[in-house]
Amino acid sequence: MFFLFSDMLLYTSKGVAGTSHFRIRGLLPLRGMLLIVLDPPVEESENEWSVPHCFTIYASQKTIVVAASTRLEKEKWMLDLNNAIQAAKSGGDTAPALPGSTVCIRPPRSPNEVSLEQESEDDARGARSSLEGHGQHRANTTMHVCWYRNTSVSRADHSAAVENQLSGYLLRKFKNSHGWQKLWVVFTNFCLFFYKTHQDDYPLASLPLLGYSVSIPQEADGIHKDYVFKLQFKSHVYFFRAESKYTFERWMEVIQGASSSAGRAPSIVQDGPQPSSGLEGMVRGKEE
Repeated sequence: MFFLFSDMLLYTSKGVAGTSHFRIRGLLPLRGMLLIVLDPPVEESENEWSVPHCFTIYASQKTIVVAASTRLEKEKWMLDLNNAIQAAKSGGDTAPALPGSTVCIRPPRSPNEVSLEQESEDDARGARSSLEGHGQHRANTTMHVCWYRNTSVSRADHSAAVENQLSGYLLRKFKNSHGWQKLWVVFTNFCLFFYKTHQDDYPLASLPLLGYSVSIPQEADGIHKDYVFKLQFKSHVYFFRAESKYTFERWMEVIQGASSSAGRAPSIVQDGPQPSSGLEGMVRGKEE
């Protein structure tokens, strides 16, 4: 798991099972860093780097070859890394110090909050119990979702998420359930949070949307209601019903707006010093 900051690239691995920590494996200062594209077709090379979407990171005392899972993800990393490297050139000469051995402690949450994907699985079995009863802290932070869904969040993705937020009442239905449940829904930071009413302090459940697609139900879905949109990631399917055409269009627009940057290539490279890049996500790598 790689984390890009304004002065360093940090790479980590998942900590002890049952915890939500990432253990730091190395730190690469951005000052003096170079990126070299290394992307040979798999069939043309038999060396150990014959995988697609590779590039090499040359730091002051270490070289790392990494491979993104898609070309789009590679382009995101290349863009944000190059911008961060350029911005670091104008910074001070002090090398960043290595932080503690672990990072990313799980933030406090309501003891009754569950992951909606877990709730959906429980619902299919007729069971209802809290997240903590199934496994130790299935964290829903962006960094943990990036880890489990093998995806990255770029600086442009973060900007789109800030600009696309919404709240309101929706009717929710699981793929295998029959009835609809009315909930107050808040969409922010790539995640849907579900409350019984708009006055509640803590959500009943949450659903991170990184990796999800939003669409209109098809005939095979058997949904014969108006103003319904469908969210799907692999086998996880959810339906949400709005109260009017206007609210339906607003929810579709906002969710698509926050997720569309994750599905398109980056374009504009900005000049001059930039804030912290904020990129986090999964790439495969090996040190040399």
